[in-house]
Amino acid sequence: MSIATRTDMQSPALHVADSHDLIRVHGARVNNLKDVRIEIPKRRLTVFTGVSGSGKSSLVFGTIAAESQRLINETYSAFVQGFMPTMARPDVDVLDGLTTAIIVDQQRMGADPRSTVGTATDANAMLRILFSRLGQPHIGSSQAFSFNVASISGAGAVTLERAGRTVKERRDFSITGGMCLRCEGRGMVTDFDLSALYDDTKSINEGALTIPGYSVDGWYGRIFSGAGFFDPDKPIREYTKTELHDLLYKEPTKIKVDNVNLTYEGLIPRIQKSFLSKDREALQPHIRAFVDRAVTFTTCPECGGTRLSEAARSSKIKGISIADACAMQISDLAAWVRGLDEPSVGPLLEALGETLDSFVEIGLGYLSLDRPSGTLSGGEAQRVKMIRHLGSSLTDVTYVFDEPTIGLHPHDIQRMNDLLLRLRDKGNTVLVVEHKPEAIAIADHVVDLGPRAGTAGGTVCFEGTVEGLRSSGTITGRHLDDRAALKETVRTPTGTLEIRGATSHNLQDVDVDIPLGVLVVITGVAGSGKSSLVHGSIPPGAGVVSIDQGAIRGSRRSNPATYTGLLDPIRKAFAKANGVKPALFSANSEGACPTCNGAGVIYTDLAMMAGVATTCEECEGKRFEASVLEYHLGGRDISEVLAMPVIEAEEFFGAGEARIPAAHKILQRLADVGLGYLSLGQPLTTLSGGERQRLKLATHMSEKGGVYVLDEPTTGLHLADVEQLLGLLDRLVDSGKSVIVIEHHQAVMAHADWIIDLGPGAGHDGGRIVFEGAPADLVAARSTLTGEHLAGYVGTSD
Repeated sequence: MSIATRTDMQSPALHVADSHDLIRVHGARVNNLKDVRIEIPKRRLTVFTGVSGSGKSSLVFGTIAAESQRLINETYSAFVQGFMPTMARPDVDVLDGLTTAIIVDQQRMGADPRSTVGTATDANAMLRILFSRLGQPHIGSSQAFSFNVASISGAGAVTLERAGRTVKERRDFSITGGMCLRCEGRGMVTDFDLSALYDDTKSINEGALTIPGYSVDGWYGRIFSGAGFFDPDKPIREYTKTELHDLLYKEPTKIKVDNVNLTYEGLIPRIQKSFLSKDREALQPHIRAFVDRAVTFTTCPECGGTRLSEAARSSKIKGISIADACAMQISDLAAWVRGLDEPSVGPLLEALGETLDSFVEIGLGYLSLDRPSGTLSGGEAQRVKMIRHLGSSLTDVTYVFDEPTIGLHPHDIQRMNDLLLRLRDKGNTVLVVEHKPEAIAIADHVVDLGPRAGTAGGTVCFEGTVEGLRSSGTITGRHLDDRAALKETVRTPTGTLEIRGATSHNLQDVDVDIPLGVLVVITGVAGSGKSSLVHGSIPPGAGVVSIDQGAIRGSRRSNPATYTGLLDPIRKAFAKANGVKPALFSANSEGACPTCNGAGVIYTDLAMMAGVATTCEECEGKRFEASVLEYHLGGRDISEVLAMPVIEAEEFFGAGEARIPAAHKILQRLADVGLGYLSLGQPLTTLSGGERQRLKLATHMSEKGGVYVLDEPTTGLHLADVEQLLGLLDRLVDSGKSVIVIEHHQAVMAHADWIIDLGPGAGHDGGRIVFEGAPADLVAARSTLTGEHLAGYVGTSD
């Protein structure tokens, strides 16, 4: 049949293959979801809304994306699956119409010291090939420009089978790498403050070593006393050069102490292996404090922080070395690459140019390729991950985004919206978890979960269009058009925090006085220098308590009670009331159920298949030994206390027989930051991003500092919760604290007493103060991008 005849036919019947245009979810029960039943249109942009903790992530990430990834993993052989993360099937009755899911979440990128923006996006790989082809003088292949490859050479005899005879031949080999040998490709070298490692007036046996865990009574005491390289009874200040070198730097050496074979190693290499090879945030607090005290990190004098060897830095294209190229702002690097006219590497230049242009398009043109990926914010990390998908030829894919507008100025949100719509228009299904009204407005379909958080959430309150949501009467619908008004009167500062000549990152010799005793909001487009000004330039010793967006470290055994220190006073109160040891009331110590070791569930590893977690039959998931549950406080056992929500526990420990003032104070702070619905024993691994940041805020509220620095506290907060956050910030200021907030949310800007606006652009186009004053003056002047957007938000007429 010809095409002409086919199109002339009236309303051809729908092909059966085109009928699968919905993702159907029936009976989803992951986390707090209550038999959720929804149908999501494919090749459309669907936004999931609802208060923080209502079940959005459980539905989108824990159910739809998790099942899609699990099914894809099952297509690989059992051998390959053994190397992949295993996932259990989500608790759901029906999941139909799934397509391949690509998850672009806010997980921070690895904090490996050798991971940079360039290595994470493959831009470095293309740049290295470019220099290996065009760089003069020519120094070798692309690995000669890699700071992850060390130069090695060697020679030796190899044994070969040739014509039935065994022959030995001498072979030489050499690898030319680009790694700076002094800093091993890290760009930083460590110096030790020896006075923080030991007290030189004492001997080893008198406890001279002040390193955590290096006590004379333990194994280390036996090793250092029996090593024989120095006298353990002589004060360290009297050691000879050789003895001091052996104490500090000796290579691993086999020794025998009390007929036991041991390895002796100098203090500094041992500290480097045990403490410095780990991410600083993963260290225990007392070890982190020791590292901060004893170790200084300085730029490598050999490579100037470029991580590259002298040879790699000597090879140039048009006077630019690879180190110079990586240090350039990406928008400038993109222009430089476009200016290279070399037909021999045409396809490479085109691909590299497209990747760099994607950075600029997505609003990250202010970064440089040598920026360590661990220093990116959650929003920046998410946008870096988006880059590899923008130019993708794949269609009919499900893209899943977790609040892509985080860390974006209102001016940049429009650009992000355009990118999401472009992904949809290529024929993809785009699922977005979002709170910002500007991002919700572009949705083709909206799913609103709630009505509240935790156990009071997990149901679908509304499904339909944005207009339908507006008139639906749900919490999100009611607050969608919320506008915070400018304050009629602003507080008077009680002092100032002076910053002079700030040049951190892109700051251009900034002088600013931050008023104290008021609510100060630091704003500006992404990359304008806000974090550099606050985190990098506030003088030390200013009594600052900084609460950033860094992830909370914790295993599935950690919960709000252990993280906030709440469990300590509760355990002591239980012990005192029953005349037993406090350790009995810890599921990680003596009171743990012996069958599940206090986990409440028994994990069975099934190799490449998803592991199975079954509730422990012995303790029925309560995590404690049966005898421990016979002890009561105020008529409740310890497992019942840990199952209580914060609000109920606040009442329980506030009065009567179970009154514990220390516990009550912590619970009040948890309720203040809007976490009243969390149960005390809920694993930290199940908390959403917004919940984690507010948990950190509650923990830090007890600290003595007079200045609080918050980094985008509205992250993950529903429109209705922003009001509660503003009340909390007001209470902090009224109690005599100074609060400095880095924020893009217009409601927080409108509520401020003082605004400092950085810009006018990002990267080297930013780094200057473009406005400082009261929000009303910023709106009246409309002299900056922030002023224009804030004026539009508060609804002032021209």
